[in-house]
This record gives sequence, C-alpha cells and structure tokens, in this order.
Amino acid sequence: MTPTVKICGLSTAATLDAALEAGADMVGFVFFPKSPRHIDLATARELGRQARGRATIVALSVDADDDTLKRIVDALSPDLMQLHGSETPARVKAIGELCARPTMKAIGVATREDLAAVKAYEGVADMLLIDA
Repeated sequence: MTPTVKICGLSTAATLDAALEAGADMVGFVFFPKSPRHIDLATARELGRQARGRATIVALSVDADDDTLKRIVDALSPDLMQLHGSETPARVKAIGELCARPTMKAIGVATREDLAAVKAYEGVADMLLIDA
C-alpha cells in the first residue's frame, strides 16, 4: 500500500510550494478563526489556484455553519471537506450534500471506548481521520 501524504495548515505561497515540491498528495487549508493557521477567503482563493491540479485541495473547518461552508467552497473550490468539530453523522451527511464534495470526518480518540464513535460515521463520511 502506498501512503497518502496530507500536509495541513498551509497559509503562504512559500509553505504551499514546499509541500507540493516535497510530494504532498493533499494540501489542507484551515478555516477556523481560533487556529493560528486560519486563513481568510482571499488567501484561500490564491493558494487554491496555486495548488489546483498539483494536489488534492482540502478545506478544514470546525463546526462551521452553512453560510461559512458555502463561502469556503466558493472561494477555494476544495476537492474535499475535512470536518474537525463535533459534527454528528447527520451533520456530516448534510455538509457533503450542501457542498457537493466528499467529506473527511476527524474523530478524536483518547481511549478504546472512543473508537466506538467511529462506527456511527461509517457509510456517512467518505474518509475517516482518527485523531489521537
């Protein structure tokens, strides 16, 4: 199996170029104002143009509302929506439909019991990210 490499939190043309030149398969952009890696929509638009056709473009959001998600899609036109908040399986499904994009749901896992939450997202999210 060949690993897929995703580099996330990119916020400048220089860091994006470095990730692409290093062979990243996926590049991620953070849309969460509390994060130091958060980027605005204008920056996203420019970085998206730079990455298009060179890697899968991922938009990472945390419990974003529909209007915010639509603005992200309009600015970046991501290939994939990564959901890093407390989105329920129903919300993940709704976001996939709203954005007309595949979804990757990040699920925080600290204990063996936390793994039980993963099953609820099977068949709903297109990809799962287990975040330990």
